[in-house]
This record gives sequence, C-alpha cells and structure tokens, in this order.
Amino acid sequence: MEKVRRLAAENEVLIISKSSCCLCYAVSVLLRDLGVSPMVYELDQDPEGRDMEKALVRLQVCNTPPVPAVFIAGELVGSTNEVMSLHLSGDLNRMLKPYKVVQEN
Repeated sequence: MEKVRRLAAENEVLIISKSSCCLCYAVSVLLRDLGVSPMVYELDQDPEGRDMEKALVRLQVCNTPPVPAVFIAGELVGSTNEVMSLHLSGDLNRMLKPYKVVQEN
C-alpha cells in the first residue's frame, strides 16, 4: 500500500497498469490526447506488483479489476469507467488543466 501511495504522491498524473491491459492503454491515450503526460507504472514489471495489485483492490470501492488505476494529484480517480464518466461530463479536463504540457488558450 505504501508504494502505491508514494507513486501517487510523486506523480501528478499516474496510471497504474499492466503491460497486457488494453483498457490501460486506452486511458493512457485519452490522457495524452487531453494534453497531459501521465506516468504509467506497470505492475507486471515490478517484483512487488502482486502486493501492489492487492492494495489497489482494497483502495477501490467496487469489485472491478484493479487496473487501470488512475491517480490525479495524489488522489485515486478510479478505473476506466470513472475516467470515461469524468471525460464525458467535462470534469476530467478541468481536473487535468494544471498538469497539461501545453496550456490551452
């Protein structure tokens, strides 16, 4: 749990992922298209990945797969469903505005 919290605190926009996860890739592309450069941390590339995955399951309220887990400003936003809901409502763009690589006019 501590490693997940540390990664979230150290990165403005973080996606905890698995290299084989197509939804993780889709969320990453969406965030890049919105102008941010998320840090993508792949659990399957870390020897502690299984423990981190268990920590993510405990953090999330529902029984969805723990990845992608998206953090913005150190706070868990959620997985694909939550990110897409925020995007469709326009709230995701507002949340990401301070972290955009190129600011909009």
